[in-house]
Amino acid sequence: MGLLKGIDPLLSADLLFILRSMGHGDSLCICDCNFPAFEVSGKTTSQRLVHVGGADLPQVVNAVCSVMPLDFFIEDPALHMAPQAGVSMPPLGTAVIADAQAAVSQHCPGMQIKGVERFEFYERARKCFAVVQTLERRPYGNVILTKGVVGPDGKDLKP
Repeated sequence: MGLLKGIDPLLSADLLFILRSMGHGDSLCICDCNFPAFEVSGKTTSQRLVHVGGADLPQVVNAVCSVMPLDFFIEDPALHMAPQAGVSMPPLGTAVIADAQAAVSQHCPGMQIKGVERFEFYERARKCFAVVQTLERRPYGNVILTKGVVGPDGKDLKP
């Protein structure tokens, strides 16, 4: 495996291929190590599952957002898994989502990751382009990011 200048080393050739293959409006599920990634990925558009070893959710979100524009033309381009009704978010879940939010904000200031109920999140993940599984062990460490457009200036295109 060779490294490239200016490209986060967490972005493997397989992951870069997926990101380049995605079009505007396609979504990517980035999940924790307890997520049913194999089952879910089998129902995605590409049926691809990439494992990113040695990295947690915020590290992978940061790496992905360093090269993939997010969709500023839709209401919720960044989603996270939230507990179902009657279940509280555990403190570690709150922490991992806050860390993922910081990673998104670094590349897309002002963009918020919105919560989606756990079982609805699984359904949305099955409609993604692909799944990227991290070694994140904190609960609810799962996000879906929707790809936007790179504008003429090389930055995320905004309305």
